[in-house]
Amino acid sequence: MSTAAVAQDLVPYSEAGGWDVQVDPTMGNGCLLSSDFEDGSHVRIGFDRTAGNGYVIAANTAWGDITDGTDYPISFMLDDQKYDGNAKGLHLDDLPGVLVTFDSVDFLTDLAAKNTMTLQNEGADVMSIDLSGSDEAINETIACQEEQEKG
Repeated sequence: MSTAAVAQDLVPYSEAGGWDVQVDPTMGNGCLLSSDFEDGSHVRIGFDRTAGNGYVIAANTAWGDITDGTDYPISFMLDDQKYDGNAKGLHLDDLPGVLVTFDSVDFLTDLAAKNTMTLQNEGADVMSIDLSGSDEAINETIACQEEQEKG
């Protein structure tokens, strides 16, 4: 997936748990859930069918000077469970953010069961969002994806 060109032409599918469920034609009609948050964060969680994995895009002005395509060490806290990994810098419109890919369905299952997701860069919290409704939205996104694969 090209981190420099994150699609803005998403196709609406439905709404679940307070999240928008959409289809991204640039990712092989991969389905995703997205939402905007009070702190100015925009989050997308979805499937990249061109790469055969899942991803989280988290954009927020607090990321500061992010360079598209550059690797950044990152930590995810899902409630009290920590995941460490690398993220690639990107911009959604003018909003700096990061792309984290994953190939484990367990990560999605864990995310759906949690209440809060906090992202950290170099040990400092960059953003923290309420995951209310994400279990319902993830189930809807999976149903969307199954429908795309039949299509």
